[in-house]
Amino acid sequence: MSVNESEQKPDFREDIVQSNIPQEELARLSDDIVAALKTVYDPEIPADIFELGLIYKIDIDDDRMVKIVMTLTAPGCPVAGEMPSWVQNAVSAVEGVSGVEVEMTFDPPWTPDRMSEEAQVAVGWY
Repeated sequence: MSVNESEQKPDFREDIVQSNIPQEELARLSDDIVAALKTVYDPEIPADIFELGLIYKIDIDDDRMVKIVMTLTAPGCPVAGEMPSWVQNAVSAVEGVSGVEVEMTFDPPWTPDRMSEEAQVAVGWY
């Protein structure tokens, strides 16, 4: 399964190509992973990393290994070295996840346009 963030926040389960994981379990895993990501906050911004649009992609392999591609608000972010482990720890706690790999990318660079309406409200931009 692949989750790609977009402005319109479509159902992230739409991009499922093929999976040996039963649909019901895949839906639960997806929801629980997103909920776990929403517990991780950028310490400089009062919004979680999912709503900020820092999560670019989530893949769940058939063996329930989760691969996350994410970014930071800026390459020089003071928690750049710590944030991937925060994400890994949060998602590893999800029942049924066999492991987590977090890849950092700055391509494309993050912009405030990636923030959800909820995040915009949290930072006072809405």
